[in-house]
Parts: sequence; C-alpha cells; structure tokens
Amino acid sequence: MLRYPVRFSRDSNGTLMVTSRDFPEVSTFGEDEADALVRAADAIATAIQGRISDRQGVPRPSAPKRGDRLACLSALTWAKLELYRAMLETGTRKADLARRLKVHAPQVDRLLDLDHDSRFDQIENAARAMGRELRIEMRPVAA
Repeated sequence: MLRYPVRFSRDSNGTLMVTSRDFPEVSTFGEDEADALVRAADAIATAIQGRISDRQGVPRPSAPKRGDRLACLSALTWAKLELYRAMLETGTRKADLARRLKVHAPQVDRLLDLDHDSRFDQIENAARAMGRELRIEMRPVAA
C-alpha cells in the first residue's frame, strides 16, 4: 500500500481542508476525517495520473510529520506507479514496452491508467520485460 502524508485544517464552513506537501496541487475537503482521507487518496491518485500523462516524475511519500494523517492508495496503484517509475528510469517509452510485450499500445496505456483495473500478472509481465520483478508482501498493520 502506498501512503502519502496529508494535513487537515478546519475550514470556515466546518469541513476539513486537506493538503499534501508532496503534491502542492492537491487540495480537497471532507465532512469528517474518514471522508477527508478517502477524498485525499482520490485527489493524490488524480495528481499522480496527471504526472504520468505529462511524463513527469512522481515523488515518493515524504516522511510523516507530527499531526499528519496518511492517505492510502491501493496496491494496484502502487504497482502501476512503480512500473511507470521503472519506465522513466530505463528510458522505456510506451511503444518500446508494447513491442517487448507483443501487445498494442492501448494495452500499455491501460497498464499506466490508475482508473483501469489491470491484473497484477499484466504488470508483472511488463516489469519482467524491462528486467524488473514485482514483489508483493503482506505485513501486520502498523499501530
């Protein structure tokens, strides 16, 4: 799971305003803490998708500071983001990856689309085509 720290502040209308130091463009709100965290995760995923679309770097989560909350993104989002980072690091274009996988370009687009429910085996195959491996582990939840 991917966790980005976010900050809450009480808005003038009683809602919680949410901001992220990792993504200055993220600003959202929630009726309560649970709602704010869900909206924060969605806003961060949208910011990540925008950076992927623009072929920009995506920051790793900064260390949480006192008072931060953690917006949790799915393991699938994390896997897609790591695939994207590997592509940037190796200079692999979408067309290059499509050729290596022997698939059409739109299939690679879907692997990088955070709203598309790709299968982990597809992401694993793409990672392998770039000389990478996808590792999954399960841990107890930190208190």
